[in-house]
Amino acid sequence: MPVAEPAEPAVSAVPVVPETMEALVVLEPNRYEVREVPVPVPGPNEVLARVRAVSICGTDAHLIRGDYPGFWPPAFPFTPGHEWAGELVALGPGAERYGWAVGARVAGTSHDACGVCQKCVEGRYNLCENYGKPGLHKQYGHNVQGADATYVVQGVKTIFPLPDGLGFDEGAVIDPASIALHVANRGGIAPGDTVAITGAGAIGLLGADAARIRGAGRVILIEPNPARLAKAAAMGFETVDAATGDPVATVRAMTGGFGADVVLECAGVPVTVQWALAMLRRGGRCAAVGIPTVGVEIAMQRLVLDELELVGCRATAGEMRRVMPLVEQGRMRVRDVMTHQFSLREYGQAMSTFNDPASGAIKIIIQP
Repeated sequence: MPVAEPAEPAVSAVPVVPETMEALVVLEPNRYEVREVPVPVPGPNEVLARVRAVSICGTDAHLIRGDYPGFWPPAFPFTPGHEWAGELVALGPGAERYGWAVGARVAGTSHDACGVCQKCVEGRYNLCENYGKPGLHKQYGHNVQGADATYVVQGVKTIFPLPDGLGFDEGAVIDPASIALHVANRGGIAPGDTVAITGAGAIGLLGADAARIRGAGRVILIEPNPARLAKAAAMGFETVDAATGDPVATVRAMTGGFGADVVLECAGVPVTVQWALAMLRRGGRCAAVGIPTVGVEIAMQRLVLDELELVGCRATAGEMRRVMPLVEQGRMRVRDVMTHQFSLREYGQAMSTFNDPASGAIKIIIQP
């Protein structure tokens, strides 16, 4: 189904919140259904939001398949979803102290960190040292219930005002846009750098925009899927077809034999991690955000002798606020990666489309 931005719903002064709602419930790996469940109640420093749009993340597909047993989620049944936008319909005790009011339009992110550990104090709340400890840390849609539902409860640290110029569908892609900016920041891209990106999914394409924002001179997307290659080319990036020939040799040939200054690894497949390191210039840096579900063998000797850098990138660490004006200005082109739209009751069809390489799906928007 083509994406069409819906008219913004009118917000009443005193929203009427029902007792029950529809939610996607994953009963066990690869078995899920939409059920009627109680509407959650916000606790201290939490809000209740009416979800207007939520996008499917690759992590959602892995979680539904059971690829992270006992970790994401800790147990079934479970409601996923962590990239969303909507409006506030109720405030928990204390939430008003942070300036929130019923009716506010917001975009959400997943990490509700403790705020007091060393990493949180340093601003790296995505690495909270109390991760997953009850009462101290939550990651919505990962280790606590998420936003694939009509309503969601989240802490005040995880919601951000949605600019008037952005619709809810666009708001649901703010979180992945912030992750893409975080990856580019972790890559340390300098003006004039040649940046190669493995994987032309949503993070790869938005990461390419982020690379340009940071001043990259060239941006090269490596991808085997024809539809995604075409999308990358349409967005103005150089492309390498990973399904034909050796992508490492191709990138080196495109750079006079030197390789890329920075590689953003956005696919999370063992071979793409190996490609990413192999196509780096001496002294280059690879920022990896894709999460392989199996081990990866890397060329450690070259890592040492060529002084390569391999850094991990987890979620976002403060980029939500910084990316919003970039999205509003059209510099982070979230609408270009939005390809399909479904209702919550069509989630099965949406996930089948997401998992089908021939569908052309990149970012799928669910409207509860």
